[in-house]
Amino acid sequence: MHFVVCLKQVPDTSEVRIDPETNTLMRQGVPSIINPYDAHALEEAIRLKEKVGGRVTLVSMGPPQALEALKKGMSFGADRAILLSDRAFGGSDSLATAYILSSAIRKIHEEDPIDLIFAGKEAIDGDTAQTGPGIAQRLGFPQLTYSITVRELTETTITVERKTEGGRQVVQAQLPALITVEKELNDLRYASLPNMMNAAKYEPEIWSAKSLEFDATQMGLKGSPTSVSRIFAPPARSGGETIDGTKDPTGTAKSLVETLFQQNIIHPLAKGGQH
Repeated sequence: MHFVVCLKQVPDTSEVRIDPETNTLMRQGVPSIINPYDAHALEEAIRLKEKVGGRVTLVSMGPPQALEALKKGMSFGADRAILLSDRAFGGSDSLATAYILSSAIRKIHEEDPIDLIFAGKEAIDGDTAQTGPGIAQRLGFPQLTYSITVRELTETTITVERKTEGGRQVVQAQLPALITVEKELNDLRYASLPNMMNAAKYEPEIWSAKSLEFDATQMGLKGSPTSVSRIFAPPARSGGETIDGTKDPTGTAKSLVETLFQQNIIHPLAKGGQH
């Protein structure tokens, strides 16, 4: 079977900083990682490859530095990696990104029929959860979102358990299909030494806008109906009230309890021993 995994390189959110002058993300000097949800998508594709046989193709859109994420993805056992990189893609929102990725995946599908596309639930630098479903819609593939378990995969169907607001749902779709995954889907593996060595020597393919017959009006800023008008860092939290109980512990405790009652943090019915 042929599995395709959509990977995105994102800034490590623990190191994100905002430029106070431009109100944009400062990417220089900030470490980049594979989007965590995409990492679990890749893990599941590798597991299914090991279980039923086949191959795994990685697809990513981004600047040249995104090659690092693809090479890391190769170290876990993928077979092919493609980077979509062109200045014409710059400024693409989730709608334009889905158009670019789906166009590339369609070309891959024509050369080597795809059975299943994996994508993370969302990217941690955008949190829109729109790109995966957008790809499925453009390709005409069934989509199974928020997947937490792949229950069964046959030559023609896939059955997954997906997370919903009210609980869990078991759904089945005909292949080819696209699924977006949650982190609960699996535990990530460590790359093996042979795979790491192969990945170090591997050179991912780079496709530009000229590689495909892209419609310029559907990508980049022209193809993005949404735009960011302002980005700003939230104000720093001010310190709360500090109570020194070293001099009068009993009085301080009584004062604290009264304050909690006044702010309804402790319900008044609890006063006087009623719990």
